[in-house]
Order: sequence, then C-alpha cells, then structure tokens
Amino acid sequence: MAYGSNLIQQELTFDVNRGDVFVIMGGSGCGKSTLLKHMIGLYEPAVGDIFYAGRSFNKTDDAGRFQLRREWGITYQSGGLFSAMTLAENTALPLQQYTKLGATEIADIVAYKLALVGLAGYQDYYPSEISGGMQKRAGLARAIALDPDILFFDEPSAGLDPISSQLLDELILQMKESLGATVVIVTHELASIFAIANNSVFLDAETKTMIAYGDPKQLREDSSEEKVRRFLARGKSGNGSTA
Repeated sequence: MAYGSNLIQQELTFDVNRGDVFVIMGGSGCGKSTLLKHMIGLYEPAVGDIFYAGRSFNKTDDAGRFQLRREWGITYQSGGLFSAMTLAENTALPLQQYTKLGATEIADIVAYKLALVGLAGYQDYYPSEISGGMQKRAGLARAIALDPDILFFDEPSAGLDPISSQLLDELILQMKESLGATVVIVTHELASIFAIANNSVFLDAETKTMIAYGDPKQLREDSSEEKVRRFLARGKSGNGSTA
C-alpha cells in the first residue's frame, strides 16, 4: 500500500475466514484504516491483489465489483449518516438503490432493522437529534439493510464511553450471529479486541509490514514479537490483574 512514492505497508498476506471477527490492529499511523479502504476497493494496491472466495477483486470488472460490494455492509468512524435524512431514510437508501422492493416492503424492512439495533420508534429522527452511540447503531442498521455477508467497521467505538462501546460490541456480535456474517474491524480498543475478535493482523509502522497474525488472545501470550505482546498487554499490571 502506498501513496505515490510514500510506502505505507508491504508484504501483507493473511486470510479472513468465513465467520471470523477479524481485527486490523496496530499503533497510530500504521495504516489500519488504509488497509480497510483497500479491502473495500476505495484504494488500489500498488502491488498485489485482494481475493474474495478466491476471486480477484482488483482484476474483476465494474459489474463484478458491484456484485461483490452488494454483499458487504460498511460503517464509518462518524457513523456516516446523511444529516438531512431521517434514520428511516438513511436505512432505506441501500434498499432503494439496490433492490426493486416497493415502498411498503422497504418501510417494513427499515422498521425491522432499526428495531434490531435498539432504535425502534426513532425512524423519523435526524442524526443531530440522537446521541453519538445511537448514531453508530443507526449506521449499523443501514449497513445490515441488505443482509450482507461481510460487515466492515472502521473504529466503531471511536468517541464512545466505555459502556456504550461495550453495548456496541455486543450488538456487533448479535448482528454477526443473526446474519451469519463475517466481520472485519479496525480498532485499537483492547476491550473490544478481546471481547469479540477471534482472528487479527498486527501492522507495524516502523517495519511497514505485518508482524503478527492470529487470535489476539493467543498473540498476547505467545507472540514472538515483544511489540505485539506489549500492545496487547497494556493496562495490565505485573501480576496479570487489571491496573
């Protein structure tokens, strides 16, 4: 991954397995969000390719990319809601764009998806009228509108208090189970990493490559890289209890 001659990361090779909650982690400025943007096709790799179920994303045509993206749900750090649209209108947008469903059917699905994320009765609210945590949940409702196979999250807990962050983690797991989806998350929040992830990649800003790959709980104990163990053990005292 590079911006012109500025190398961000290189020699990244890893698998995200179906059903994983896969975390992209590492220190600030290592390229976590940039990697996510490559995975969803916003950026093109300078070298290499990205495959979905063995199918090249970068070498496929526009129609093929459209079909792949149709199977994804994406949320953003800020929630990514359109401020001039109600929560119902935001959630309905993918259904209007990518299906031939009628207005009544869309309204029923929207009400159901908002209820799934705990926002029943908030259909007519605008993003500015609800809290940051509710905006995150509304963004998730829109992301699951089309029952995606893969859910992508960029720092979903950013700006949330610990309780709201925990509730969002629980909601992500609920959505994963109800949809049977694979989840890919960019985060540096240890509580979230250990609560929901079963697989991960660790990007290093200094060496500009991945230095660990696997279950973060196991990496915390067994990684050969001290930098990884230190990152995953921060907040722990010498005897292993929470500091």
